[in-house]
Amino acid sequence: MTATDRSIELIKTAAQAAADKLAHDIIAYDVSDVLSITDAFLLASAPNDRQVKSIVDEIEERLNKELGTKPVRREGDREARWVLLDYVDIVVHVQHSEERVFYALERLWKDCPELDLPADAKATRGKGAEHARHQDVEDVAELGELR
Repeated sequence: MTATDRSIELIKTAAQAAADKLAHDIIAYDVSDVLSITDAFLLASAPNDRQVKSIVDEIEERLNKELGTKPVRREGDREARWVLLDYVDIVVHVQHSEERVFYALERLWKDCPELDLPADAKATRGKGAEHARHQDVEDVAELGELR
């Protein structure tokens, strides 16, 4: 079994919306062979809670406006560290970068086929690590200034 055309359309639209809001490390997996409850997962991350919320809001708005669909469930809004949007056909996970590293969902789903995404979404790969390195340099510089 493979993800349906509808699921792929939802994933691509959600991935583009996430990329437009500067999400990091956007990736999608076809989980239809291992899960009966959904066809695909989309994973994205951001370096802060505010951006997580912004990405989630954009995905939700874009899927509603362009494809006429709303999530049946939205979880994790309050803390905005890991927000889940369940569209039945797909499940979107937008995580704070720290949660993304800690929970490492990619490890769980690495045996599932990756779904092709728009170029803007593919271009986000490695952005989380790049941001973390940049943040480390800023933190070291700030520490030097404090001494």
